[in-house]
Amino acid sequence: MSAFRLTIQPLRFTRLYSTASSSRLASVTSAASNTIPQATSAAAFHASGPLRNDWTREEIQSIYDSPFLELMYYGAKTHRENFNPREVQQATLLSIKTGGCTEDCKYCPQSSRYKTNVEAQKMLDENVILEAAQRAKEAGSTRFCMGAAWRDLAGRKSNFKKIVGHVKAIRGMGMEVCCTLGMLNEQQAKELKEAGLTAYNHNLDTSREFYPKIITTRTYDERLETINNAQEAGISVCSGGIIGLGEEEEDRVGLLHTLSTLPKHPESVPVNALLAVKGTPLENQEPVSVFEMVRMIATARIVMPQSMVRLSAGRVRFSVAEQSMCFMAGANSIFTGDKLLTTPNNEFTDDKKMFELLGLVPKPANFEQGSDKPNQPVYENNQKQATVV
Repeated sequence: MSAFRLTIQPLRFTRLYSTASSSRLASVTSAASNTIPQATSAAAFHASGPLRNDWTREEIQSIYDSPFLELMYYGAKTHRENFNPREVQQATLLSIKTGGCTEDCKYCPQSSRYKTNVEAQKMLDENVILEAAQRAKEAGSTRFCMGAAWRDLAGRKSNFKKIVGHVKAIRGMGMEVCCTLGMLNEQQAKELKEAGLTAYNHNLDTSREFYPKIITTRTYDERLETINNAQEAGISVCSGGIIGLGEEEEDRVGLLHTLSTLPKHPESVPVNALLAVKGTPLENQEPVSVFEMVRMIATARIVMPQSMVRLSAGRVRFSVAEQSMCFMAGANSIFTGDKLLTTPNNEFTDDKKMFELLGLVPKPANFEQGSDKPNQPVYENNQKQATVV
């Protein structure tokens, strides 16, 4: 039986949600050793299960392909079993070194390979960075993230030393601190941990299979190595991806499979919707719908139940009603502030109004997190296979 799909007549020619074929669902069913009871979705089958990092790609695909309202409901159920559903983390992201990057990420206006309206700049002065952090705290943010348009930190000893100092200073303000500085080696990770870094952001962007079509200057394994270096140093990892790059739904599932089978799930999983920028190779990509965002968020929530799931870039395109669907499905983190590095974001005042309207409250800072903490979650193996009938 084909999976139920929401159909809205005026939107007939616009793809708003997953369209799992009957052959795909049939293959998942026949491959399973244990079947789900009749008329029960894979989302229902796997929600509230043990914390796992042995997910199969077929299991995640079956969750992703669940009927939309079922998936949204069980994402919400899983979320409420692991978090206070009213709390949403507010993080602020500042580009401390903009443009001039040697990478060729096809979505990024900061690449020196593309002609965009982003100009290369030197790293911001310390007072500018710390003042921005203080303003973010006063506006309600509990995490401050510093991003630099670098491939890696090789030959940047002076700037890295300054960043270590910024981490110490911002941690001293009573905020969580995150950095995204490109590839990170073991020693650099240790120094950032000692300075008080809470989390390191290093997105995988998409599936391993689709990745070479988006980036050629850094391998998928190099990204995984940076994630491992951060976790081995005891730093929480923030890692997610972007939808709307031209990938297939199987690539979205592939991304979630890689993240959910890491030795430790990321502490935070950003789900970004591409904001196409003029001058980049992806400037003509069609924007994704909120239905696609919700499907991605709810699936991430079910397979990584104790991770923060961040409604990240692209949120500026969604109405409050559409954002509320994302929060209901399991998102519990956002970036606040008028910019995400170089692309537009929602205003602080607009987010404040949204919180009041939806009854959301800021999530307090958590200084007890880290991959070195003794209360790390324990994963369980689960041999059940998901089927949809």
